[in-house]
Amino acid sequence: MTEDFDGHEAWAAALRAHGRRVTKQRLAVLAAVERHPHSPAESILAAARAELPELTAQSVYVVLGDLTDLHMLRRFEPPHSPALYETRVGDNHHHAICISCGRVEDVDCAVGHAPCLTPHWDENAKPMTIQIADVMYQGICQDCQQSQQLSSIRPAQETEK
Repeated sequence: MTEDFDGHEAWAAALRAHGRRVTKQRLAVLAAVERHPHSPAESILAAARAELPELTAQSVYVVLGDLTDLHMLRRFEPPHSPALYETRVGDNHHHAICISCGRVEDVDCAVGHAPCLTPHWDENAKPMTIQIADVMYQGICQDCQQSQQLSSIRPAQETEK
């Protein structure tokens, strides 16, 4: 089941359910992540400061860590990139990342329900009950593919002139 914490009321209720105080810092960070999914902490800080100008970088890092520990935010780390955050939690979805521009898209489980992948255990392994499969697809998005196609056509056209 997907748990989208959309709106201050739902977030406030979730914070209280976890025994946390509802603070303007937490609400500003949640709203910033909701508006800008798949963003690093620095971008979240900039977006949250639009709502709360006095917000410090340290506060944002503390809030991001706390909300991630509470499973109100999901943190994932693409290769060669800072950690990214999103409010889509609880559904074991995956991510596709463009290796050209860095664009990130959510990808639902490929097969069935979470964890949606079943490992094949080596005969000497001690099998585990898998709860989460975290898949990160890497490729080139359609926009970058089109851009690359256009740039490869242009030099050929210029040599024809």
